[in-house]
Amino acid sequence: MAVSPPLSHISLPIAGMTCAACATRLERVLRKVNGVAEASVSLAAERADVATDGGVSREILVEAISKAGFSVPEDGDERPDDRLHQIQFGVAVVCSLPLVLSMLADMTGGWFSLGPWVQLALTTPVQFWVGWRFYKGAWASLCGGMGNMDVLVALGTTAAYGLSLWHVLDGTAHHGNLYFEGAAVVITLVLLGKMAEERARSSAAAAIRALMKLRPDTARVERDGGLVDLPAAVVRVGDVVQIRAGERVPADGVIRSGASALDESLLTGESLPVERSVGDSVVAGSVNGDGLLRVEATQAGAEGTLFRIVRLVEQAQTAKAPIQRLVDRISAVFVPAVVGLALVALLGWGLLGQDWGQGAVAAIAVLVIACPCALGLATPTAIMVGSSTAATLGVLVRDAVALEQASGINVMAFDKTGTLTMGEPSVMAVHGHPDVLAMAAAVQQGSTHPLARAIIARAQADAVVLQQAEEVTSLTGRGIRGVVNGQTVMLGSSRLMDEQALGRTGFAAEATKEEEAGHSLVWVARDGQVVGFIALNDPVRPQAKATLEKLGRLGIESAMITGDTPQAALRVARALGLADVRAGVLPEGKAEAVADLRQNGKTVAMVGDGVNDAPALAAADVGIALGTGTDAAMTVAGLVLVAGDIAKLPAAVVMARLTRRKIRQNLFWAFAYNVVALPVAMLGLLNPMVAGAAMAFSSVSVVVNALLLRRSIRRGITSL
Repeated sequence: MAVSPPLSHISLPIAGMTCAACATRLERVLRKVNGVAEASVSLAAERADVATDGGVSREILVEAISKAGFSVPEDGDERPDDRLHQIQFGVAVVCSLPLVLSMLADMTGGWFSLGPWVQLALTTPVQFWVGWRFYKGAWASLCGGMGNMDVLVALGTTAAYGLSLWHVLDGTAHHGNLYFEGAAVVITLVLLGKMAEERARSSAAAAIRALMKLRPDTARVERDGGLVDLPAAVVRVGDVVQIRAGERVPADGVIRSGASALDESLLTGESLPVERSVGDSVVAGSVNGDGLLRVEATQAGAEGTLFRIVRLVEQAQTAKAPIQRLVDRISAVFVPAVVGLALVALLGWGLLGQDWGQGAVAAIAVLVIACPCALGLATPTAIMVGSSTAATLGVLVRDAVALEQASGINVMAFDKTGTLTMGEPSVMAVHGHPDVLAMAAAVQQGSTHPLARAIIARAQADAVVLQQAEEVTSLTGRGIRGVVNGQTVMLGSSRLMDEQALGRTGFAAEATKEEEAGHSLVWVARDGQVVGFIALNDPVRPQAKATLEKLGRLGIESAMITGDTPQAALRVARALGLADVRAGVLPEGKAEAVADLRQNGKTVAMVGDGVNDAPALAAADVGIALGTGTDAAMTVAGLVLVAGDIAKLPAAVVMARLTRRKIRQNLFWAFAYNVVALPVAMLGLLNPMVAGAAMAFSSVSVVVNALLLRRSIRRGITSL
């Protein structure tokens, strides 16, 4: 069976989108490009995330986007049309204000009036210069086979302008049949609404900008026996950089000399400085509190933690929640439906009411007020704010589906080692042959497993001389095997020994005693005979008990799924008050255990950090990985705890629930707005100018309501 090549992702900023229909159309365009497997476009984030088979370049995608009527500005640069739009908005205000004053004066006694030709002169530049962006967007949208907000605005304002121009040219113009102010003010208000939306979206994306600014511009690198100031972007793996007190770390690395307390709050959400010394890892963007540090770079550039965090946040904001896909389908047919309703209003008034003028006004009002912007912004703006706020708290949302699922979690299952426990076990005792520790440490050299590190550390502390192991083979979920001095050494769990039919009865009494103490046992066999075992203990995380209690108050049950022995698992369970414990479970069995927990319609989250947790993380409704864990775990997880702090779990749940609530609020008001406004407009009870103001207000209100989510999340977390 052929193996599909791994997909690569290209993220691009997009300029020129005006509503949800634009995002939907651009997705269709990108998916038609050869080599593109999937494309997701976010109106709120103004970004496109494209998954390709590796054969599609950025230039090809940019060309396709340009042909669709949009552009790809450089990140961080001012959009090329921003300054022009500001000037156009100023002109629109100056031209529209006299028209509004004239209309109000006519309604209140005629103290101020503009002639028809003056109104025409003031409206024309607004309609065709300021409003040209709507004609351009409408044409591109129609050429793409879809309608969007630009189509509605262009049709509505052109109809108002054209009807008024007709009356001016045939000499029948009077206040009652001129709608120049409606055309000009609608364009002005739509521009005002778009500017307010852009400012609100900019505020929602502040977390990403703050993260990007964490890395310093320059780094002090040791080169050729001296110090050289270089751009941080060119620091290579293996470079040694010096960081003075108060400076930011330019790249992920390991401290080679010095000690300090580092502020990692903007990366992990942890407010207190963290003590770091020789051998400890540091993350780019952290602030060195005091002293001089020499750090060897282990990750640089786009592979560093900081850039991975930014990519995850951007992907989460670009991805679509299931409910948003429904909204996109509605938006795709919304514009044709609105045009149909406008025709119904026109024909209804003209044929039945014998008032074609009123019919034209009603049709214009329908076209103007039915803009689908609020509908398109309802979900992505809430996701943007929710995921950005979560990032500042140390919780990364990898995709919108995980965010929506996390809001309904009923059960949270935990791995034990490294998740509920510190993941830093220590050797408590060694039983059996005098060479048991030497054999075990020799085979474990090079392994990053917590138990392996503990065994090697004990061997080093006891000054044990380690032999070189050969033909080392990992036995996933069971143990490891290798050849030391020509002898086959196997070590692992009791299950491995039983599978190999290796008797352990000679150590039964000692093993029982250690297991009753809650210690984990690693058995050692040489040339097919068990020669002893090593007892290890892994302390429970200090914050674990309080975390499980908070989850309980949120109505979430907790369970443990571990490959460790029942005795070791029960020791941790008793300390944490856990009732549901599933011990001795192999990696593939963990996925089955998750499936068992999902019975009766429960939504299950799995929390883990190791390679052996990956199947369970993938099988769960929501996979939650510790940022300190393996890449395999983080790849399949929907949420990532940056600093590996499980105390962030209740905050993640609160964030997800409040984000879902905010999405529902926004969608309710967006739908309710159109349900109420469209019939009113069709009945001729809505002036086109008022319709334009209401349409702009609806979009802005949805975005502002989403921005309030940040405060709600922080308040909800504080109340836990």
